[in-house]
Amino acid sequence: MDKKEIRKKYKELRKLLLPNDLEEKSLVIANQLIQMAIWDKTYYHLFLTIDELKEVDTEFILQILSGKDKEIVIAKSDFQTRKMSHFLLTDNTKIKKNEYNIPEPVNGLEVPVSMIEVVFVPLLAFDKKGHRVGYGKGFYDQFLAECKPETIKIGLSFFEAENQIEDVFESDVQLDYCVTPSKIYTFN
Repeated sequence: MDKKEIRKKYKELRKLLLPNDLEEKSLVIANQLIQMAIWDKTYYHLFLTIDELKEVDTEFILQILSGKDKEIVIAKSDFQTRKMSHFLLTDNTKIKKNEYNIPEPVNGLEVPVSMIEVVFVPLLAFDKKGHRVGYGKGFYDQFLAECKPETIKIGLSFFEAENQIEDVFESDVQLDYCVTPSKIYTFN
């Protein structure tokens, strides 16, 4: 299937998820992450859940990161340039939803991309080679391309891998891992 077909399929599948499913599956994904050998890093980039899109609830991951005393980095999107800026999440960070319902920091201490060591990546779907399908705006592809090669990229998905995404671009950045409620996929 191509990205357009996959996007449509997984948006429909997400619509069928009940609030109970979302919470339960998100908790299982967070528990899967605890088993991974990624906790020796300092700076972790986490997306804040867009509830309306029934994304993986990252609140559980946020609690794990806080409990492990990690530096949590969150993004703010600029829809004019299609770039993201990254800010340290602190007790004083004010979060506000933008016009697309994306929770973002209003202010804060900006963190250079070069400091980010682990990125939790939102996605609609992924394939067995670690390619992902997002919402099609290219924010994460651009951001991930700016990251250091050793930055660990971890997709979070309620659903299992597609066999193959047919229309992958050279500029698409592959994931290193993708975590689902039933499995941790490893790529590369």
